[in-house]
Amino acid sequence: MPTAVSYLVFDIESVADAELVAKLRYSGEGLDGAEAVRRYRGELMEKYESDFIPYTYQVPVSVAVGKVQADFRLEDVVVLDEPQFRPHVITEHFWRGWEKYRRPTLVSFNGRGFDLPLLELAAFRYGIPVPGWFQETGRSYEQPRNRFNTKSHIDLCETLTNFGSTRFNGGLNLAANLLGKPGKMDVQGDMVQDMYDDGRLAEINDYCRCDVLDTYFVFLRTRVLIGQLPLESEQQIIADTKQWLEQRAEEVAAYRAYLQHWGDWVNPWLEAAAVGGGS
Repeated sequence: MPTAVSYLVFDIESVADAELVAKLRYSGEGLDGAEAVRRYRGELMEKYESDFIPYTYQVPVSVAVGKVQADFRLEDVVVLDEPQFRPHVITEHFWRGWEKYRRPTLVSFNGRGFDLPLLELAAFRYGIPVPGWFQETGRSYEQPRNRFNTKSHIDLCETLTNFGSTRFNGGLNLAANLLGKPGKMDVQGDMVQDMYDDGRLAEINDYCRCDVLDTYFVFLRTRVLIGQLPLESEQQIIADTKQWLEQRAEEVAAYRAYLQHWGDWVNPWLEAAAVGGGS
C-alpha cells in the first residue's frame, strides 16, 4: 500500500458531450453532435466573447497527476487511463487513486471552480461512489469539499486571492511566468475541443502534463510564502526536478517541450548582493 505520497497535484482537460448538447440545447432540430457543439460555441462566443462550453456539458478526456512527497519533492507524473483515455475510466482512476494513496491533499489551480466540480459530476454520471470525498455525516467544516479545508484540497488560486477576495487575472499562466516557468506554450485551453475533434489526444495529454508541472512549481512557491519551505530548499527541489525531467525527456515529449521553454527564477536578493559586492 503506497504511503509516501502526501499531495496529488492535478489538472484536467475536458470536451463537450456532443450528443448531450444536441439533445438538450437543440432538441428536435435534427442537429448531429458535432454541428450542435459548433453552434453552441458560436452562440457563447457572440454573447460572452468566449466559446468555452460550461463544465456541466463536458466530460474529462485527460487527467494528469503529479505525486508529491511530504518533503515537497516530485515523485512522478502520470496520465490516467493512458493510452485509451476513456472518460469513465479516467474518473474512476482519479477517485480510486485518491483513496489508494490514503486521501492525500489535492492541489490544483482553480480546481474548486472547475476541475473538481467536473470530476464530481463525472462520478455522478458514471455511477462511481466517492463517500470519502463527500463525508456528509461528518462535521461540515471537516468535510473534504469544504472551501476552507486545505488539508483536503489546496486551490492555489484561492491561496493567492484570499479565497476569492480578488480576481487573479492571468491565471496559472501568469503565476508560472512570475517564477520563470513556461506557462502556456503552443496550446491554450480553448484549443482542446478542436484538438480532440482532430484526434490529437496525445497533444492534449502533453498539454495537461505541462500544466501539472506549472502547478507544481507554483505550489512550491506558495509553500515558501506560507512558511512551510525555506526559499533555499525550494530552489534545490526545483533544480532536482529539472534534472528529473531531463532524465525522462527522451521518452516524454511534454518534458522536452517544457525544458525547451524552461526559465530560472531571478533571485533579486542575490542580484543586489552581486551588484553591491562589485561596487
